[in-house]
Order: sequence, then C-alpha cells, then structure tokens
Amino acid sequence: MGDEITVYIANMSEDVWPFISSISDKRMFEFEIEDNAHLGDRDIFAVAPNGGILCVLPRPVSDAYLAYYQQIMNITNARVVVPPKHTGEICEDILRSEEIMGLFVTAAGENKSLTILSYTTSLQFLRLIQVLRERGIRVNTPEAPKEEDSWIVNFFGSKSGIRQFVQKSGAVEPDLRMPDGLFCVGIDDAARIAANKYVARDGVVIKTNKGHSGSGVLIFRPGQLPQQYSVCREKIRDILSKDVFWDRFPIVIEDYIPANFGVGGGFPNVEFKVQKSGKVEFLYYCGMRMTPQGAFRGVEIHHSVVSDNVEAQIIDTGFFVGEQYAKAGYRGYYDVDFVAGRGGELFVTESNVRRTGGTHVYAVASRLFGREFMYETYTLSCNTYPLPKGKRNTFVGLLGVLGPVLFDKKSREGVVLVSENMLEMGQMQYIIFGQNKRRAIEIETEMERLLRV
Repeated sequence: MGDEITVYIANMSEDVWPFISSISDKRMFEFEIEDNAHLGDRDIFAVAPNGGILCVLPRPVSDAYLAYYQQIMNITNARVVVPPKHTGEICEDILRSEEIMGLFVTAAGENKSLTILSYTTSLQFLRLIQVLRERGIRVNTPEAPKEEDSWIVNFFGSKSGIRQFVQKSGAVEPDLRMPDGLFCVGIDDAARIAANKYVARDGVVIKTNKGHSGSGVLIFRPGQLPQQYSVCREKIRDILSKDVFWDRFPIVIEDYIPANFGVGGGFPNVEFKVQKSGKVEFLYYCGMRMTPQGAFRGVEIHHSVVSDNVEAQIIDTGFFVGEQYAKAGYRGYYDVDFVAGRGGELFVTESNVRRTGGTHVYAVASRLFGREFMYETYTLSCNTYPLPKGKRNTFVGLLGVLGPVLFDKKSREGVVLVSENMLEMGQMQYIIFGQNKRRAIEIETEMERLLRV
C-alpha cells in the first residue's frame, strides 16, 4: 500500500456506548448500532492523508464507492477492511481479528511506526492502541489525548460536564452561557422538575447525559403538554419510563429557548481542532440544519451564514472552550453548539469532543476549494435525506440518476454523495456546493426533483 499509511477507524458507536448498551428495547438497540455502522463510510471523506489510507469500517463498501471517494478527494491509495463480526465496539472487533491486526503490522512497515485516527477517543480505542504498542508498534495518535487525559472526552462531551464547565467559566467569559437548567438523577425527580418548568415557562427541554443523533433529547414546546402540574408531571414520567437510560444516567432539564431562525438557522455552530502541539485551530462556523424534534440533519456553511458580530462571538467562545480543553490535555476535533434566542442572546447547548456531523463536510470543502472555502463556495449538507419509498437504490444507480447535478470540478458546483451504506436504510447523505446560496438551493431542488422522477 505504500510507505506512509494512515489508519482510520470508524468507531462512532463507541462514542456513546454506555448509552447504546442501556437501551432496553432490543430492536432499538440493534437499530442504533446498525445506524452508526451505516454512517461509517461517510467519515472516510473526513480523512485525506497525503500517503495511503487503510479504513476500518463496520460495513463493506463497493469498489465504485471507494473509487468515487478517491476521485473526489484526490487520493490514489485507499483500502477498506471490515472485521468479520460487528458488535458496535469496532476496536474490540479489530482485536479479535488476527487478519486486521496483521494488516496493521504490515502497514507499520520496517520502521514499525503507524498513525491511527478515529472518530472518537473511546476506551475501546485506547485499549487497541495499548495492545499494538505491546506488540512493538510505535503508534502515533495526533488526534487523541493521552490515556491519562482521556476522561476529557466523556466529561466535556456530556451534557452535565459542559454545563459544569460553563457555570465555572461564566465569570471569566461572560458570553459563555447556557439555557437555565440543572441536572438530577431518576425519572421521578426529573418529571417533577420538568413539569414545574413547563407550567411556569410553557416549554422545557430534557436531555440524557450523553445521547446520540436526537436520541435522548425531548423538546416540549408550548401546547404540547398539559398545563396542570400534576397531569403534566405524570405525562412526562410516562414518557421517560419507556427507556431505561433515563433512569440510568444523569438527566439535564433546561429552559426551552424559542430559536431565532434568522441567526444561523437558529442553531449556529463552530468547529475547531486542538493540534498535537496544543495549539487551537479554527476550522469553520455554520448554521446547523435541525429537525423540529431537535435531531441534527446537516450544516450550511458560508461566511454570510451569521453576522459579523455573531461570528466574532461564537469564534471567541469556541477558542476559549478549546484553550481550556487543550490545557486539560485534549487533542483532536471539537465543536460548540448554540441556540440563538429571540432576544439576541446566544446560548451554548452542548460540545461534541470528537469528530462531528460536519467534519467530513469541512474536509471535502477545504480539499476542493482550499482553506478559504467559506468565501469560495456556498455549502449545504444533509445526513438524513429520506429517499422515495419502494425503490432499491444502488450507489452506481444513484450516480446515474443524479448525473446532471453531480459535482463538476470545472464548474465547481454540484452534489457530492458521501455514503453508500445509508442507501440500505432508505436514506441519502450528500454535500452540495454552489457559487452562492441561490445556486446551492437550486441544485438541491433539482436533485430532489430527479430523485422523485
């Protein structure tokens, strides 16, 4: 495969493994694992090293998909391997596969040196790295903290952890604030507190400590719950009792903030990377495309997505957060999510201390347009576009259907497809580049028309 090999491990489920493993409904448990497994092939677009790349994915991809990735990202030496069995803990699956462990040794070469990247720095990932080092391989993990600092990932990446961080730092960084709230343990107390907030403020948000892709988040807006306290309390308790994870982890209860959709779509976001040296690097800001239920759908990236004042505030806040993460020993990607209040305030809602649902969009955009891509192109993405029912879509077939709107390197506009496996779930993932917002929306509209036809 060449002299310089980078290994990428798509270990998305490991980021929230305690949450997934606590899901009481067996079908829902299996769905979460499968959903994350199908998302894995998207994240190879977030990795584009100068040398070769060995991607360990939960599910295989076709030669056509791999060739498409290499063509878009200008990579000439890529290989995908899949563990014989996928349990959701892919690093454990790798350890059980002598074939893949042997590939790692081969990739390390005569120097016995290997760079390994992952979606998240999980406990399972750290164990894999330890075993490889015990086998004599010098493993370089430029996007991961040291083992003794790895607590940062789960702590600051949790709802309770970021809330404690904000409360502690508010006096130093006045712009760093969150919706008023608190966290508790147990659905009885949670139902009482949430009902009290809802009746008083006509809205409430309930979050488990570390959910995933909308799971573990409940948003109750005006008119959605009874206004009588006791009835409201029992209604919330019934909802929480349906999933055991609500009783297993801390629960965060926050004020509902009606979003100002004129500011970054209501949900601005900023992403950074802490380099191995500890330097905090700004990557991009965006507006998040959210469902009414609070699930993340994709991003909208351009320098005009937010005003100069908002841009300055979210970047400043993001740097402050990253500097504290870096001091604590964190290395790798992180973001800060905001909700824009109707009174002009910006509230932090969470921080993802890992690669994010927008990291691959940043990687593709910067690969195609350079570091100043936020000024060169208008970018839209979607991670959960439902395809028309009743049709079996193959990746090659979809390339044919969407031929007229696929990204063209000459016009520098069009659609980039970033997942093959999600087609089996009846969904498509894409990135759209347009010369401006009008063109990006026109391309997205034409793409939808072609899919309906």
